[in-house]
Amino acid sequence: MKKLFFIFHILCFLLLNGFLHAQTMNRYRFEVKEAQYTRLCSTKNILTVNGSFPGPTLYARRGESFIVDVFNQGSYNITIHWHGVKMLRYPWTDGPEYITQCPIPPGGNFSQKVVLSTEEGTLWWHAHSNWTRATVHGAIVIYPFLNMSYPFPKPQAEFPIIIGEWWKVDIQTLYYAFLRTGGDPNTSDALTINGQPGDLYNCSSQDTFKIAVDKGKTYMLRIINVMMQELAFFGVAGHNLTVVGTDAAYTKQFTSSYIAISPGQTMDVLLSANQNPDNYYMAAKVLESTPFIGYDNTTTTAIVQYNGNYTPSVPPPSPASLATMIRMPKPPSQDVCGASRTNLILFHLKSLVPM
Repeated sequence: MKKLFFIFHILCFLLLNGFLHAQTMNRYRFEVKEAQYTRLCSTKNILTVNGSFPGPTLYARRGESFIVDVFNQGSYNITIHWHGVKMLRYPWTDGPEYITQCPIPPGGNFSQKVVLSTEEGTLWWHAHSNWTRATVHGAIVIYPFLNMSYPFPKPQAEFPIIIGEWWKVDIQTLYYAFLRTGGDPNTSDALTINGQPGDLYNCSSQDTFKIAVDKGKTYMLRIINVMMQELAFFGVAGHNLTVVGTDAAYTKQFTSSYIAISPGQTMDVLLSANQNPDNYYMAAKVLESTPFIGYDNTTTTAIVQYNGNYTPSVPPPSPASLATMIRMPKPPSQDVCGASRTNLILFHLKSLVPM
């Protein structure tokens, strides 16, 4: 009898715990709809989530689950994929259309459950239907367990930095054109940081993305490459970047004047505001992997703006290594592991915990 009574109490506890968990599970509403956006001196309709480009940032803690209610108010089938989320034992709402689920038709809706496990850091979500992800995407920020800290000093503030692209033409028109011809898709008309091309493009300088920093403080940049197929180089003028994580896993710290980040990859880096107060460009360029394949040979910029009273440089300083970022650096040979790590970029990144 005592054994049955004990089992009854255990079952009650598990049911109550599940009920409380369900009660506190965060819920987000995604309305997929067209909105007008002006870039590069022209206006067009793009597909967005909740009218914003990039879309909203989702926040959670390690091991949590949350629900995203997706309402498709656009003209195309849509699914949303949680890029990098393991979705352990729950693949049913992972997002790739016709693989883990059917697409949501125009006028339809579907609730997608996102199940986190060991992920901690930065991931992202995006549409997974044709090329709709060019404008339908956003960041996922996964904090440590409650009352747990980062494996490095807590930064003063954190900023999602989304490196993307912009085409003047309708993205679906572009997509179907290269399917029909079998050729390479047209290169983008601009690169973007958080949806803005930056000062170096026409009709763009008024809306350049900016972050404000205090001298002596350290900040985290949660960098995401959402470009369709291009590897990007990223740097901040006059500052080094310390890599502390990639794809929602911590790494042994690695400091460089710039980073290389592949399409679909995320990287968490620390930026120490240790320079004289001024405005400094953060910038991204695309890798030239071969001269025989076209690519967008332009530079997108945003601004790191120090707080305080000073006369800012016009234009702001650019990353000194920007001109050399374009070409693929040679990987180090086996016998130079002890050499300077300044230009090793992503080679030799190591997990912070045994894998």
